[in-house]
Formats: sequence, structure tokens, C-alpha cells
Amino acid sequence: MPAERRMADAGNGKILEAREVFQTLLEISRLLNTGLDPETLTICIQLCESGVNPEALATVVKEVRREVAAIRKDRKENQI
Repeated sequence: MPAERRMADAGNGKILEAREVFQTLLEISRLLNTGLDPETLTICIQLCESGVNPEALATVVKEVRREVAAIRKDRKENQI
């Protein structure tokens, strides 16, 4: 039983550490005004952990934002 308890404690420690790391990354994201919500940041982290180039990912995120803004602007202009 003590070995099982130590394994459970170690697992809980890793979960707490992962949460702390994520909270730190989220705070950095906010300080840098990235506009990423927690869900989007999680996806970006997972993509980077899977080997996606962070600079390429940042470029894609910026381009998608530009496209969305252009579509919204076009829709707004067509409603008037």
C-alpha cells in the first residue's frame, strides 16, 4: 500500500505542476496581449509539443485572425 500511495502522490504532484506551468504560460500570454483564450492556448501548446514549429504556428494564427476580421468587416458592410 505505501508504494501505491507514493505513486498516487507523485501523479498528483505532476498534475499540480502541469497546472502551475499552464497558469504561468497563460499569464505570459496575457502579458504579451496574444488574445489567446485558455482553450486556444492549450491547443497551441499541444501542437508545439507534437512538433509544430512555434513561429509557423504564430504566423498561421495571425493570418487566420486577419481573415476572420476581413470576413466580419465584409459582412458588416453588406448589412448596411
